[in-house]
Amino acid sequence: MARIFITGSAGGLGLNAARALIQRGHDVVLHARHESRFSDAGAVRDQAAGTVVGDLADLAETVRVAERAGEYGPYDAVIHNAGVYSGSEIFSVNTVAPYVLTALMDRPRRMVYISSGMHRWGTPDLQGIDWRNAGRRAAAYSDSKLYVTVLSATVARRWPDTESNAVDPGWVPTRMGGRSAPDDLELGHVTQVWLATRDSAGDRVSGGYWFHQQRREPHPAVNDEAFQAELLEALERYTGFALP
Repeated sequence: MARIFITGSAGGLGLNAARALIQRGHDVVLHARHESRFSDAGAVRDQAAGTVVGDLADLAETVRVAERAGEYGPYDAVIHNAGVYSGSEIFSVNTVAPYVLTALMDRPRRMVYISSGMHRWGTPDLQGIDWRNAGRRAAAYSDSKLYVTVLSATVARRWPDTESNAVDPGWVPTRMGGRSAPDDLELGHVTQVWLATRDSAGDRVSGGYWFHQQRREPHPAVNDEAFQAELLEALERYTGFALP
């Protein structure tokens, strides 16, 4: 039985992953931006090993999420699921939060970062990384998912004892994806659940970018060690926290 922390797990893919893991007998700690969001979690909340509340769009609250989540640890796996598609919070939620949680929380055996096929349209350009200037780039979501995919690959390289992987769950009909999204919602959580709990005896998997349990080739910048270093430096400068 594993203990797993999932960000953004009061609804959508995060909740589906939590439900599947609990049904398999694992201990799951849930996270939501606000306490009220847990109203959608139903029985999953009652069965969870714990809950953590904090707004990942706010750096100070993200630090507190790391502290509160740590009280339920240690973890076998952390799934960085929380994400937003539009608005001024894209960089904070999609890139900064997973970085800060990775830097501050005790290192688990496995890390899973939720990416997107749209990361391939991201630009490996860190000038004005936080998009505070209106109209900087229409591709802010793609950029944020490129960065978190780079983070996953960087963790895999720097921490050889931790399995770190990125997952494209597909464009699925969640609150963020919209009801008309064409991909299979039931498959949307399967790969991250598998990566977080699979039997790895003699078969270590790390540094991958996955879609429906199949390894895919990511954006070329993902495995560029020079860009990895550049991104870490930018995130350390922006947050004040260094990746160990």
